[in-house]
Amino acid sequence: MILLDTQLLTLFTAGALIVIGIFAAIYIDNIIKKIVGLSFIEEGVNLFIISLGYKSGGVIPILLPGMNIKWFANNSAYPLPQALVLTSIVIGASTLAVMLALSMVLYKKHGSLSASKILNHESDMGDEL
Repeated sequence: MILLDTQLLTLFTAGALIVIGIFAAIYIDNIIKKIVGLSFIEEGVNLFIISLGYKSGGVIPILLPGMNIKWFANNSAYPLPQALVLTSIVIGASTLAVMLALSMVLYKKHGSLSASKILNHESDMGDEL
């Protein structure tokens, strides 16, 4: 069995999440499943960004009393990806809520969550006289 490095394993996992999300967003007809696919893409990107900031054997990026500053600078993990992902999680949760609310409105209006049925619905085309 080949043991993979932790960073390499997280990069493969991030890629798998992004590919699954793209497949769901493009090929699946149900709107809720498309929204879940978009969430997979978001979480895959978050995992990718976090894995870029990973440092093997690194310490948390908090300078504690008594730490040597040069040792800390050489051994601490890069904190910027963590801050970016934290912001992305908050924004992603709010956009997910908006997408789910819009899907509820679409279901109430059309009675279906099928994207093809909603796109082919006669009343949305402006053809009625």
